Formats: sequence, structure tokens, C-alpha cells
Amino acid sequence: MQLTGSPNFRLLPRVRPHTLFRSDHLGALDEDDARQVRALGITRVLDFRGVNEREEAVCRLPGVTVHSLAIEPTVVQKIDEALEQGLTLSGDDVVELMRDTYRGFVRTSSDRFAQFFAYLLASNEPTVFHCTAGKDRTGFAAALVLYALGASHEEVMRDYLLTNELVRPRTPAAGRLAPEIRDVLFRVQPEFLLAAFEAIEEDHGTLDAYLRDALALGERERRRLAELYL
Repeated sequence: MQLTGSPNFRLLPRVRPHTLFRSDHLGALDEDDARQVRALGITRVLDFRGVNEREEAVCRLPGVTVHSLAIEPTVVQKIDEALEQGLTLSGDDVVELMRDTYRGFVRTSSDRFAQFFAYLLASNEPTVFHCTAGKDRTGFAAALVLYALGASHEEVMRDYLLTNELVRPRTPAAGRLAPEIRDVLFRVQPEFLLAAFEAIEEDHGTLDAYLRDALALGERERRRLAELYL
């Protein structure tokens, strides 16, 4: 399914049909988009966007319950601050900013991902989870779900990188940034997700321990997750 207003909308691999979808934001859906999504039976939306992001692009999918799991964006703000200070940023500089963002998912936002899994465990009603572009906050959440469901590293990375074939820049920042910055900022790279995994290993030892200790997703919860979604 290809949506005009949400091109990164897709079913998460491995899961039972019509249960769990990942997406970019739902604030640009047209009537046909909304009709297609409603036909999937989606009743729950889990939104990782920050406050201003939600206000600027309110969900246009009627008849759903939207739960905010706000993780405020930081990369564009850091780039703006650097440019205002007269600094020249290279593509490598922005890669490191993105890697630091993913480390932050682990070190400052694990409570949001724990809430995310709590909703998934409460019921398997048809659900879409998203941020703005559906690539970073959503990409990390999708990787965690897939791993918890037993996916291989290769499968996790394949789903993560599929974003590059679907997403398109839709932020005001897109037109004013240098091409080498845009090329990093509006795509995903394996190095981004790997930075999160490295932070997990440094802080928790293993990904299994992170799921258990930081996200309250132990063996019993993972069995329940599999029952609901596989």
C-alpha cells in the first residue's frame, strides 16, 4: 500500500497481518489515504513525536485513539545552533550527531519505549506507531520489536534500511540545508542503529538485558508479545 501523505507507512515484517504497522506522521493524509488506513481496522496510534511536531501536523486519521510517547527531536536544533555560530558542518559531523541521537534513545528515552511495549502487551488491536519521518524514533522502536520477536540482525537491518526507499524530506529545514547535510539527515545508515546497540552493550551488557531491565520485557512478556503478534 502506498499512501500519498505517508509514504513510509508499512506492515512490520514477521507480524500477523493487520496488527502492527510503522509509519511517518499521519498529519498529511488525504481522504483516500485515510480510507485505505481505516480499511486496515487500525484503532490505536502510538506517536513518538514531540509537542511542536504534534501541533504542527495533527493526526488526520478519524476514529482512532492516539497515545503520545513524546521524544523531542534534537538533531535539527543542534545543526541550527552550529550554523548560527558560524560553524561549518560536514557530512561526517552530521553522522556523529545522528549517532548521538540514537545513543540518547537508550540513555534518556528508554521510559518511552517501555511505555510503547506496555501498550503492545495490553492488546493486539490494529496499531500504527510513528514519529515524523518514521525513520529514527520509529526505526529504533521497530528494531526492538523485531528483536524481541526473534528476528535476526539481518532482518532487523533490512526493515530499518527500507526507509531509504520510501521516505522523502518534508520538514522546513530540508530546503535550507547543504546537500551533504541533507543526504545524512533525511536517510538512515546502519551506523545510526548500531550506535544505539553499542550504547545498550556499554550500559546493559546485552540487548536481552536491556529489554528486561529497562523496558520491562522479560521472558514472560516476550512470550506474550509473540502470542499477540506472530
